[in-house]
Amino acid sequence: WLVIDRKVYDVSKFSKHHPGGSRVISHYAGQDATDAFVAFHSDMTLVKKYLKSLQIGELAPDQPSFESTKKKLLLEDFRELRCTIEKMGLLRPNSIFFFLIFLHLLVLDAASWLVVWYFGISLVPFAVGMAFFTVAQIQMSWFQHDLGHCSVFRKPKWNRLLHIVVIDVLKGLPASWWNHLHNQHHAKPNCFRKDPDLNMHPLLFSLGRTLSVEVSTGTAGEPNL
Repeated sequence: WLVIDRKVYDVSKFSKHHPGGSRVISHYAGQDATDAFVAFHSDMTLVKKYLKSLQIGELAPDQPSFESTKKKLLLEDFRELRCTIEKMGLLRPNSIFFFLIFLHLLVLDAASWLVVWYFGISLVPFAVGMAFFTVAQIQMSWFQHDLGHCSVFRKPKWNRLLHIVVIDVLKGLPASWWNHLHNQHHAKPNCFRKDPDLNMHPLLFSLGRTLSVEVSTGTAGEPNL
């Protein structure tokens, strides 16, 4: 069970069919998932159709709609900030900007191969081609990241289609793998045993006295918001 806008939903069976994966939704079991729900779903009309059949009740009037580990005032400030950003139109994608990004990374990628093909594999052209290729791959990583977040096109299906082209074809990585892990990262950032980034790089992300002690004793929990 989880809570969205003070309404309680049983997602036990639905979690197996959840497009974002079962883990990302199960991480909020027994918790308020309102902010994560709003952040991850751009097409509310479509999603709410599924929610109707999953609702099993509502919170009691005296029951707070946020976790005890979170600060109410900070949470309210965050929600107010999001509303302001939406009203300002800062979340609306700029198609021309992303088109130029995609065009320039394709040019860099093509240039890297053309330099080696035309000038040969001696030291200088090889180094220049490698530099072009490295920059192109870095730019592709950030571009596929925006596509994975459905931030380039207004319609999610176009984001997913181009995301497959960029990460699968141009970078050679599976889009489903990236989405599965990255969705969990943003759903529970920096939460041990829930954020895959911490699981993959435990030493890098557990540097520092407090985290190191919590990890070694197995008492690391979710940070306060």
